[in-house]
Amino acid sequence: MTKNLKRLIFLTGRSGVGKTSVLLRAVDILKAEDCKIGGMIGREVRERGVRVGFEIVDLATGGKGWLAHVNQPTGPRVSKYQVNLSDLNAIGVTSILNALKNADVIVIDEIGPMELFSPDFNEAVMRAIESEKPMIGTIHYRARDPLINTIRAREDAEILEVTRENRRRLHTILVGRVLQLMQR
Repeated sequence: MTKNLKRLIFLTGRSGVGKTSVLLRAVDILKAEDCKIGGMIGREVRERGVRVGFEIVDLATGGKGWLAHVNQPTGPRVSKYQVNLSDLNAIGVTSILNALKNADVIVIDEIGPMELFSPDFNEAVMRAIESEKPMIGTIHYRARDPLINTIRAREDAEILEVTRENRRRLHTILVGRVLQLMQR
């Protein structure tokens, strides 16, 4: 691995700017390059045009669960949503741990206030960060947390801000850096 290449590349940016879309474009291209991808993606779920929650998707298996929902009966509250720690741990954490064993590239979308309620999620992210594998992901724009501070302080981490101006081309930077790290 080249010394000056960052192994951990995270996107940040304001809500709705397209962080997950940039990440998914990079994932699609990396898969086309025969990279084995693992980890999790969070997607907002809308009903009749209104956001009602967020689902978690395991990139390797396609398994889905609820990260948070307006009608979630239990769990920590973030805004109008309650976090489903059970699905977060069963789908999200498991997808990260499986990526550590089986994937070439680890994907985590997102490290943010909802996910940070899970000690198991925090531990899985730390294990992924401390591995030797390339990782791409997203970090909540305003979230402040010891885990996020640790990522920001690492010499092998880079955080790129997604903007309206760069969101259509930023995925190419992610792909190029990951392929360089993997020497492909």
